[in-house]
Amino acid sequence: MDVLTCKICIVGDFAVGKTSTVARFVHNVFSEKYLTTVGVKIDTRKLSVDGAEIKMIIWDIAGTDRFSAVEFSYLRGASGYLVVADGSRSHTLDVAERLVQEARERYGAVPQVFLINKFDLQDEWEVPDERVEQLRDGGESVFLTSAKSGVCVDEAIHALADMLVAQQGDQ
Repeated sequence: MDVLTCKICIVGDFAVGKTSTVARFVHNVFSEKYLTTVGVKIDTRKLSVDGAEIKMIIWDIAGTDRFSAVEFSYLRGASGYLVVADGSRSHTLDVAERLVQEARERYGAVPQVFLINKFDLQDEWEVPDERVEQLRDGGESVFLTSAKSGVCVDEAIHALADMLVAQQGDQ
């Protein structure tokens, strides 16, 4: 069986939980220690989707509110995006949407899912349900996730994998 290899970039503002999301997905761990990603960190995980093998090479790009030339270079050749915002800081969803728009303008549209992270902090949640529904009504796949507890992290990334396998079948 052929393995579909896909470069996936995880993008979002500073401290939204990108690295923790990758650690939860790839290694099923969470650390309370906050370490800022410098540049890019790369991890991989293989999945089986509808009988197809997919190797996801996940590029964890340092948090930013605007892409620089270096960050744009990291996005080149990406098959899909994991777009992360922090549900306890609503402005990070604005940043996430802006980053997606910048990436689309530069490289065109690719499959993506939005992860509104830190769902374990529901009592501090700032992103209103209406905002989530607006994204979904606009055709976006949106998941309320927690890298800390693991809630919906696998589901969100598997949804992206499903999109990538379906796209491959359409070609």
